Amino acid sequence: MLSLLSAAKPYLNSFYGVRISTRPDYIDDEVLDILRSYGVTAIELGAQSMDNSVLELNERGHTAQDVENACKLIRENGFSLGLQMMTGLYGSTVDKDIYTARRFIELKPDTVRIYPTVILENTDLEKYFHDGRYRPYPLETSVELCAKLILMFAKADIEVIRLGLHDSDSLRQHAVFDNYHPAFKELCENKIFLDSFLDLAKQTDKKKINVTVHPRSLSKFLGQKKSNYKKLCEMGYDLNIDFDDRLGKYELHIS
Repeated sequence: MLSLLSAAKPYLNSFYGVRISTRPDYIDDEVLDILRSYGVTAIELGAQSMDNSVLELNERGHTAQDVENACKLIRENGFSLGLQMMTGLYGSTVDKDIYTARRFIELKPDTVRIYPTVILENTDLEKYFHDGRYRPYPLETSVELCAKLILMFAKADIEVIRLGLHDSDSLRQHAVFDNYHPAFKELCENKIFLDSFLDLAKQTDKKKINVTVHPRSLSKFLGQKKSNYKKLCEMGYDLNIDFDDRLGKYELHIS
C-alpha cells in the first residue's frame, strides 16, 4: 500500500487527489491517517451485498456491520465515500439486491458502482453453476433489475459511476454463462426510457406522439442500434422527438 501511494505522491500537485478501493474491514483510524497523508481523497468500499447470508455464502470475510462502521469512519474523516455492489451473487435474489441498494442509500455515499456477477472459468462459482447450486440472472433479468437500481440512486442524488464490468478479451474468453454484455449500462438506460415512454403512453389512445428528452439522452431513448425506436414503431407509434435541456438525465415528457 505504501509503495503504491509513494509512487503517486510526487504528482499530487498535478491532480485533485487519489481515489482508492478497499475492503470495508480494512478501514480503521490508523489506515485513514496514512491515506490522508498520501493525498487520498476518495475511498470506495467493496461492500458487494448488505445481506449477511449472501456475504457468508460468497466467503467475503466481512459483514454488513463492517460496511456501516467503515462508512462512518470514512465520513467522519472527511473522505469522499463510494460503495460497490454486486448483483446476482450466489445466494442472492432480486429482492436482496434491491435491499442492498436501499441500505446503500441510507449510508449516503457520494458514488456507487454496480457489477452484475459474471461466472469465470476455474472458480468455485463455476462448480456451483454446473452442479445446479447456483443459477445466475439471465441478461434480461439483470437489465431490468439494474434499470431500477439506477433510478433508485438517481432519486437519492447518488451518482452511479460504473455499471457493468470493463470489457476485455480475457473476460469474454473466460465468462461461462451468456449473461455478460459489453454495453450493459446502455442496455439498462435504454430500458429506463422504453418503460417510461410506455407508462406515459398508457394515458392516451393517440399513436402520433411528441417525445421530449434532454439532448444528451437522445441515444438512450432511441436504444442501442435504435432498438427502442424500432420497437415503438412496430407497435404503431409515430414519434416526433424534441429536446429540452432543463429535463433530468432520465426524464421524458410526451404530448
